[in-house]
Amino acid sequence: MVFSAAQLIRRDGVVATGMREVAAHAEAPRGSLQHYFPGGKEQLVNEAVGWAGRYAGNRVARFLAALPEPTPGGLFAEMVRQWTDEYEAVGFASGCPVAAATVDCAESVVSTREAAAGAFAAWTGPVAGALVDMGVPRERADALATLMISSLEGALLIARAERDVRALTTVSGELGPLLDAAVTRGRGPRG
Repeated sequence: MVFSAAQLIRRDGVVATGMREVAAHAEAPRGSLQHYFPGGKEQLVNEAVGWAGRYAGNRVARFLAALPEPTPGGLFAEMVRQWTDEYEAVGFASGCPVAAATVDCAESVVSTREAAAGAFAAWTGPVAGALVDMGVPRERADALATLMISSLEGALLIARAERDVRALTTVSGELGPLLDAAVTRGRGPRG
């Protein structure tokens, strides 16, 4: 149900995602929502947002594994490629569920704003750790990870508005060299 909620939120936003739709998407009895989510829609949304942040953070290792020689620019290109592939294959209907929840609820639901902040942290941490492992100084890694995720999220919004992957390919091409230039030492243990 959490996965289904995340999928519906990334497509329709929080406001348009109802509990009945989540149950139907998950092929679960409606009564199970009340059992597993006694806090109602707010709890379900917050858990979906948390799941999405952990999922994005866990994808970092898979992106790195896909690269013959991991580089910061290569990592960012893989992060972008997952979206360009999706948009070119199935269209521009969906975006990031964390961003959708932030847009819909950041001012009105404190717990969802906090869940979104936590989700971004769960994603930023692994990106920053990967940057350090690739030779980016620790004191720059967190800021560059934030830049990468912010650039990706902004490009996703533009891509959906334009119905074109142009913004995604642009941020990948422009940010890649800047990220690679941040490497100051060979790969090794985090320092």
